Amino acid sequence: MSRLLFLLVLAAAGSAGAVVIRDDVSDSRYRLAASEFAPLVDLPVEGHGVLIAPRWVVTAAHAVAWQPQVEVVVLNGAPRAVEKVIFHTGYKKLPQELVDTALKSGDASAIVEFLSASDDIALVKLAAPVTDVAPAKIFLATAAGKQIEIIGKGATGNGAVGHSPHGPNRTDLRRAFSTVSTSDGRWLSYVFRQPPSALSLEGSAGNGDSGGPLLVKAGEERQVAGLTSWKGSSDNRLISHPGKYGQINYGLRLAHYLAWINATMAAGGAE
Repeated sequence: MSRLLFLLVLAAAGSAGAVVIRDDVSDSRYRLAASEFAPLVDLPVEGHGVLIAPRWVVTAAHAVAWQPQVEVVVLNGAPRAVEKVIFHTGYKKLPQELVDTALKSGDASAIVEFLSASDDIALVKLAAPVTDVAPAKIFLATAAGKQIEIIGKGATGNGAVGHSPHGPNRTDLRRAFSTVSTSDGRWLSYVFRQPPSALSLEGSAGNGDSGGPLLVKAGEERQVAGLTSWKGSSDNRLISHPGKYGQINYGLRLAHYLAWINATMAAGGAE
């Protein structure tokens, strides 16, 4: 495993994601109206999920694991009561000692190995079916080489300087685009490319939107290929300021978890 320095989850809260933009493009071009992707769910404090069935939200496990209890989420501007949260049995919470060791040594290979082997996915069952928002569909084909749309309300900044690792991690809704580098097993990945090789609205994950959607066009429909999970880079500077050009971003590949999602919803009374 190569020496990768992590920028992943917040060490204390455990959440990652958000939209960091190009340094030569106006922030206004990245702003997004909430109505443009209605199935987006806001978790308490920070982090996201996506409505995939009338009573079910899929999210990154670490985005909810740090919270003592998730009683309410927000969807389409309205609070929705939560019945329960179900974690994949393969989810493993990142030990703080691995984070401390990586920060001291500058070698995060143990963290990368740990995160790569974890099933960072959870389902949130709502107390009542959602009737005012159509659930999103999961993208089942390979996403490798495809353009993805990254959506989030977390920390923001630009690729030249990154963003503060200390927040705020809940800002305004933004979207950016990138190209999927790999799509296999648990993960899909993309790199925050620097101009002039970047897309016109190239962007990257930051802190505060774990569980946010990575969308792929399927005909005229946007489907969810993955969820923001963790990130890393070979550049040591990204430890202090995440979100710089060159950041490698990893998203849960939902097609890999389709059987678990369907079985869990069925056992929990899917509607």
